[in-house]
Amino acid sequence: MLIEKLESIKNRFMEVEKLMTNFEVIADMKRYIRLSKEYKDLSPVIEAYDEYRNMFSNIELAKKILSEEKDEELRDMAKEELDKLQKNKDELEEKIKWLLIPSDPQDSKNAIVEIRAGTGGDEAAIFAGDLYRMYCKFCEGRKWKTELVSCTEGTSGGFKEVIFNVLGEGVYGVLKYESGVHRVQRVPQTETQGRVHTSAATVAVLPEADEFDIELKMADIRKDIFCSSGPGGQSVNTTYSAVRLTHDPTGIVVSCQDEKSQIRNYEKALTVLRARIFDLEYKKYLDEIAAKRKTMVSSGDRSVKIRTYNYPQGRVTDHRIGLTIYNLQAIMNGEIEEITDALQVAENAEKLKEGVTE
Repeated sequence: MLIEKLESIKNRFMEVEKLMTNFEVIADMKRYIRLSKEYKDLSPVIEAYDEYRNMFSNIELAKKILSEEKDEELRDMAKEELDKLQKNKDELEEKIKWLLIPSDPQDSKNAIVEIRAGTGGDEAAIFAGDLYRMYCKFCEGRKWKTELVSCTEGTSGGFKEVIFNVLGEGVYGVLKYESGVHRVQRVPQTETQGRVHTSAATVAVLPEADEFDIELKMADIRKDIFCSSGPGGQSVNTTYSAVRLTHDPTGIVVSCQDEKSQIRNYEKALTVLRARIFDLEYKKYLDEIAAKRKTMVSSGDRSVKIRTYNYPQGRVTDHRIGLTIYNLQAIMNGEIEEITDALQVAENAEKLKEGVTE
């Protein structure tokens, strides 16, 4: 029963609230941060629960008036109030069901986005650049901050690879749906006969891992410094500011040369390295979830073709939910909310269905 489940959550909420005032817990920063997040996540559910209990009391009062009151005018008022409360109760129950859907524990985190040109040569690199611009515009509209980590430019524009951080509230929970293969169908700038070509770029969105998520031993990391290349003024090829980090146990290599400061490049590279190491374990978690479901909107498989951008028809199609939008230009200018919102709704509906049948 819903009320029993809410009572259980209320008890846990009060327990967490009490634990957060315990000196031993406060001294254990890792545990305190975890409890603080749980407290924040449970708060909306508790607010809805308090409203739900109050609504039950008012329904019982209205029913009592109807059963005991002789005055017809008061009875009519009570009946009208009861009908209204019953309707509100049904709506609140639906809201609570959505609130009870378990969220990905990483959803509230910042994200690291990696875009790589796939099949299609120069046109794929140009498309990777278009996707980078699209995400930057989207983040700008949400007041999220973007930080370029590293990039390798294409010979005819765009990027062979571009990596950037996105900082803000609930970033990963929105951008995680962008992981996968993005396909573009259009006449390339390099095409002289006007033929439509198909190219692709791969997007990987990783949750930013902080020092509490993984035990990263600095002895396992090899650091190399070298001269940066590309734009950067007088410091290019003269200052050893670029940093390459190699994690010996996993073989993961991360380079950063975007900043003029070696220290800043090191910090950015370390952030990406930590995220990629954490992602190895996180991907196993995603794969386990995907294995339990017939369909999965956000899965660990980043080789899946998720979206097609068709320029001749001016349309964008997301293949996971069969959504087609004929407003390609606006989407390429960062207006992707309709897609990300639809994907979130689809996944939550899937989770809700699972919860009902379990």
